[in-house]
Amino acid sequence: MIKVKVPATSANLGVGYDCLGLALNEFASVEFEEIEQGLEIIGCEKAYCNEDNLIYRAFLKGLEAIHKSVSGIRITVDTKIPYARGLGSSAACIIAGLMGANAFFHNPLNKYEIFKLATQMEGHPDNVAPALFGGLCVSFMEDDTPNMIRFGVKRDLLFVTMIPNYEVSTQKAREVLPTTMTYKEAIYQMGRCTALAKAIELGNALIIRKACKDFMQEPYRKVLIPQYDEIKALCNNHDMITTYISGSGSTMISLTQDEGNAQALIKELKRNYPTWDIRLLQATYDGAKYEVK
Repeated sequence: MIKVKVPATSANLGVGYDCLGLALNEFASVEFEEIEQGLEIIGCEKAYCNEDNLIYRAFLKGLEAIHKSVSGIRITVDTKIPYARGLGSSAACIIAGLMGANAFFHNPLNKYEIFKLATQMEGHPDNVAPALFGGLCVSFMEDDTPNMIRFGVKRDLLFVTMIPNYEVSTQKAREVLPTTMTYKEAIYQMGRCTALAKAIELGNALIIRKACKDFMQEPYRKVLIPQYDEIKALCNNHDMITTYISGSGSTMISLTQDEGNAQALIKELKRNYPTWDIRLLQATYDGAKYEVK
């Protein structure tokens, strides 16, 4: 039996649209066990217990890449990553399936080969990079090949993670975006994106606050999150460093280095939004890992 553990991820971080991604310390654990024949999936909603399951599809893609097969497979899922909320659930499924297939046959693929396969399935590397490698990853594509470099994350940064009881589809989140930018807007984004990555590594709250002000996607996507302005104002009232939409939403994340501020914010959030899932998370350097049981 193979067990794969994959972290949740938060992409974009405001100004890093489709290029920044961060691993967080919530995890999906997936076990793969060969059976006599067929497919069994345990731990998922019934609608996902079939051959369309993303973990299973990634598992098959991994087998295809290494020219192997199994007679049958049992997949057992235990995840704390919410589905379709902007915390990398699809990336976690893809990485888990690919790594599970690879581990079954003594890892003929290296991590960068898995990274490329995962990006092909996901469509872009911003979530799969931190899910696989951990930490804060900056990624880009060149000739259909994903590239990434990993930054550190200051360990005292806390991520108040606000998960609404509704989803925002990635397709809708992309549809609301404009199709062009001016040079002035591009320069604004490039400078702040570069500064933000280093500021997160250093834990420089002043630069994080200044840099994490997005003009490229959040002004358009916030209409998909009705409570966006209320949440931003509430986080500002608690002196949080910055607040941004995680991925395409609906989750929003607020950063602080003061646990007292974080706990006070969480208390008020739970009172004002009782149906939301509020979590206090930290970044993790642990990317996807596997063990043979």
